[in-house]
Amino acid sequence: MKKLILIIVVLFCSLSVAAQGYKTHKVKKGETIESIAKSYLVTPFDIYALNPDAKATLQPDMVLIIPTTRVKNDPIKESVKEVVGFKNHRVKRKETLYSISKDYNIEIEDIKKYNTRLYSENLRKGDKIKIPKFKTINSQVSLNNTVKKYTVLPKEGKWRVAYKFGITVPQLEALNPGLEEVLQPGDEVNVPNISNNEEKAVEENYSYYTVLKSEGYMALDRKLGVSQEQLETLNPGLKETGLKLGMVLKVPADVKIATNVEDLVNTNLSNNLKNLNVKKIALMLPYRTDRIDVDQVEETKKAIRKDALLSISLDFHAGALMAIDSAKRLGISTNLKVYDTRNQLAEVSNILSSNDFSEYDAVIGPLVPKNLDRVASELKRDHIPVISPFSMPTTLYDNVFQSVPSSDLLEDTIINFVKSDSLPKHMVVISDSKHKRISDKLKTEFPSAKQIYSRKDKKGKEAYFIYQTDLENVFKNGKNIVFLETDNEGFASNVISVINGLISNGKEIILFTTDKNRAFEGREISNYHLSNLKFHYPSVNKTADIGSSKNAFIKAYRREYNVSPNKYAVRGFDLTLDLLLRLASEDDLYKASSSDIETEYVENKFRYTKKMFGGYYNEAVYVVKYNDLIIVEAK
Repeated sequence: MKKLILIIVVLFCSLSVAAQGYKTHKVKKGETIESIAKSYLVTPFDIYALNPDAKATLQPDMVLIIPTTRVKNDPIKESVKEVVGFKNHRVKRKETLYSISKDYNIEIEDIKKYNTRLYSENLRKGDKIKIPKFKTINSQVSLNNTVKKYTVLPKEGKWRVAYKFGITVPQLEALNPGLEEVLQPGDEVNVPNISNNEEKAVEENYSYYTVLKSEGYMALDRKLGVSQEQLETLNPGLKETGLKLGMVLKVPADVKIATNVEDLVNTNLSNNLKNLNVKKIALMLPYRTDRIDVDQVEETKKAIRKDALLSISLDFHAGALMAIDSAKRLGISTNLKVYDTRNQLAEVSNILSSNDFSEYDAVIGPLVPKNLDRVASELKRDHIPVISPFSMPTTLYDNVFQSVPSSDLLEDTIINFVKSDSLPKHMVVISDSKHKRISDKLKTEFPSAKQIYSRKDKKGKEAYFIYQTDLENVFKNGKNIVFLETDNEGFASNVISVINGLISNGKEIILFTTDKNRAFEGREISNYHLSNLKFHYPSVNKTADIGSSKNAFIKAYRREYNVSPNKYAVRGFDLTLDLLLRLASEDDLYKASSSDIETEYVENKFRYTKKMFGGYYNEAVYVVKYNDLIIVEAK
């Protein structure tokens, strides 16, 4: 009788839903509210309004009521690049990927894509590389279901547009690659495809606040004096979404922002282990063992020294094995399967077709983006997490975990670090013309900053130097912040030497950069000057004290291999241990990767945030500095 009543109720609901123009959807394994909303051309809030139980949990076979879409998705013009041939180029002295990309008017990523060794090896004089030639094809295509075009109105900045459409500023930027820092009236931007009556109005009798990195409700209460309950009342939907980096919140007009708020406290996942099932992990790395004759010991040693990919793979593997051993002591058992991708797409396809990965908890690798994209694309149907250990994935599928913070995030982190210092300071930005974009961005962020560019020669070409007289009367008594933006070692050496000589009793000069590249590491660069200038920069990792006898991993690695671990071995340990601890703390990696969980190990830390309609990216970045010739984390 109960079953009969249930059938009648379900049938009645189905008829009622059909009559009102709604649809029903049975949830499949691996689906999320965001992916379902996207497929039906509605918003997550539309679904939650009709299915309040879905806020608490979303289970396979759950039946959801889906409203009929109210918004039209008009096709737009899109340009597609097609490769029509290649030009061979021999690398000259002092040429960089940046300079070559500018000479041929293509992206650096396009060069790397067709010269894949450049993902792991440095460009050298004499190298022969292929330069792709493109033709552009214009076509009428439809945008993603939940994206439409919006024309920016006068006085609208990024935060106003983000607030109007209920997204964060980083999400707006992700929808619009290459978006300028300052929006102009008439600019067209991609926004969520919601109807006009769902757009939120900016009310002038309220203030608005953009959530910064690591900020939770407690931090906002201390900083703004507004409780979680007040924020949720003023911002409907906040209960469901939680706080996110770049989210724009409506706050009372009289809010005053306090400074010196504590950062997110690191989470010790080992205190919350509840899923101790054996973890099935795959490790896909380009060992290229088919090139090695293991019976020839000396030849094998030479191959390891010469083959950068093999060397990185072996070091990462060694660190991963030690992480598995550490996890085992905590009660976490691991079934590790290792695959040699040979750095060949055909071999990756062969591995995928010859093995069943549907029961794996996660896959680490491959290293090269095109190979990782192939694995992620194949495994996303089973929602198997794929972790990118070093590179930036070409496509951030919803099952991809980008473990290395992006260059944009590194830039924003160091800028916010300087902004967090409320003490008076004088700002100077020194760059070459190649780095005008970041120089202009810094000028926008710090309007009072003075911009200085490198000198030109008589022919108008970049000369990569400045005179000491160019800095006369630039530095004031008190604190002076200098951003140096270049990838030219000679220019870096020249500027560092000049500004170091201008330090005096009344003038403090601190050197910063948004991109610490090889120009700051060359033989012409004085580490004494860098230390004297308290050189600050953003970094994916901090440098562990390898000489320390306190770190258990470093001690164990030395005992096992009779050498200290390099950064690839440490990365292998940190990333693998983090993965295993997250898997043991929740039912799966997705549930264990909310943005309020930040973990830290020997040299790396991880805090994942989900991209709208995409995967997860690590937004945990260090700011480090030179201190008495030692690189330490800056606080």
